[in-house]
Amino acid sequence: MERIKRSWELAKASLEVLKQDRELLIFPLLSAVVMIFVTLTFLIPTIVGNLLDQMLNTGIPVFAYILLFLFYLVQYIVVYFSSTALVGAALIRLRGGDPTLKDGFQIASSRILPIIGWSLVSATVGLLLNIFSSNSKEKGRGIGSIIASLLGAGWNVITFLVVPVVAEEGLGPIKAIQRSWNLLKRSWGEQIAGTLSIGLVFGLIGVGGGLLLVGLGVGLSILLENVIPGILFGILLILFILALSLFSSTLNGIFTASVYAYAAEGQVGLIDENMIQGAINP
Repeated sequence: MERIKRSWELAKASLEVLKQDRELLIFPLLSAVVMIFVTLTFLIPTIVGNLLDQMLNTGIPVFAYILLFLFYLVQYIVVYFSSTALVGAALIRLRGGDPTLKDGFQIASSRILPIIGWSLVSATVGLLLNIFSSNSKEKGRGIGSIIASLLGAGWNVITFLVVPVVAEEGLGPIKAIQRSWNLLKRSWGEQIAGTLSIGLVFGLIGVGGGLLLVGLGVGLSILLENVIPGILFGILLILFILALSLFSSTLNGIFTASVYAYAAEGQVGLIDENMIQGAINP
């Protein structure tokens, strides 16, 4: 219950930042739209790559892995560019400024080389973890998938503050990882929670709202003996999930910015430091 309470308080505090700068929602929204285009763009080449691998029958899906790496790379560049813009704008607000979309995009544009470098590192790590997990599943070794998941979680912990470090300090990927880890150790010791409490809040809202919409749709369809209510509530469910994901991504970006501000400068401004410490390392 204490964790749920902290999660709710953290969500409300981050929401206060978002209330003052609603345009921050634009950054993850644009990222999502571009990612849909990127996914569709890579869909046909991926199918072709799999066909080429089957024709060569080498046992190692070389073309598929190359395309997967390129997909990861483009995906991370898009996501990190958007995240850097969001975090940069949030840091301006946390320090008492009044950011605009232009400010966020200017910050991200000025850090394009570190963003590309960090995307290359992330794509490489993501591909290696994917290969390790896939090979373990093919050999029937469930423990391999678990190890891959643990390695991925550890990687996320170590690199938790890389995006704000890139946005604020413009460091390259290796130095940014070192800086991220040092900031976390300096502020909260060796341990850090694998998931943010803000995710728990949105998870509960998502499950509760989703079940309600599904229940209403099915119930009305049965009551009226018509599929139209079910279709309408199905559309509402999709829109609800998309809106929830958008808000969650934005608030997580604000949270990351506030963690960096506290770790690097000892203050957060609009968000209470004690609440952040409780949410990160309960």
